[in-house]
Amino acid sequence: MLMTEPLQLLHLLQLTSPALPVGAFSYSEGLETLVQSGTIANADRLQDWLIQELRYGQIRLEAAVMLRIYEASLVDSANLSRWNHWLSAVRDSEELREQSWQMGRSLARLLIDLSPSAKPLLAACGEPCNYAAAFGIAAATWRIDRHTATLGYLHSWAANLVSAAVRLIPLGQTAGQRSMLDLHPQIQQATEQILNLPDTDLIACGWGLSIASMNHETLYSRLFRS
Repeated sequence: MLMTEPLQLLHLLQLTSPALPVGAFSYSEGLETLVQSGTIANADRLQDWLIQELRYGQIRLEAAVMLRIYEASLVDSANLSRWNHWLSAVRDSEELREQSWQMGRSLARLLIDLSPSAKPLLAACGEPCNYAAAFGIAAATWRIDRHTATLGYLHSWAANLVSAAVRLIPLGQTAGQRSMLDLHPQIQQATEQILNLPDTDLIACGWGLSIASMNHETLYSRLFRS
């Protein structure tokens, strides 16, 4: 069983760091549309949105596929391409798909430079490589245990959106940190569910996010790419 020892924890912190050059800071995943429309106007509405996404949204699928890529990297690399293409196919909007591919390419290139042993796994995954796929391969390469990797993936996603909300709504920095702290139980609960999610339950209710993402390109002014 893989355990998160100090070195693996440091690897996870590097993998989920906002300083990782994958371009996450440039995306809001529809949040910019929702703020401009008035749907999300304060910290409470932001919290409601993020909780619903953790419970029912696309992020559950991303994290679940990340885990399957992780497992395939350890025991059966033949499944890497299948899960990567599956994740591409379930993207509802062009912006979300391009975001995943761009971040995936950036992380894949970085991982090859940092850990060349990951190159065969990334090659088996195929192009374009989704971010969740590259993350799963990185977590397996760096021997981060699956539970901690899932927590890190969800926390990194939430932190990026809270950071975007701090600039968009805007929220104060303290309010943003309070939002993250309040999300911790939800992230933990979502992690436990995703770890036990069978293939037959890989479903999501993400029409709100999809519509927000599709409408983003028509906004009069934009700070973010999605």
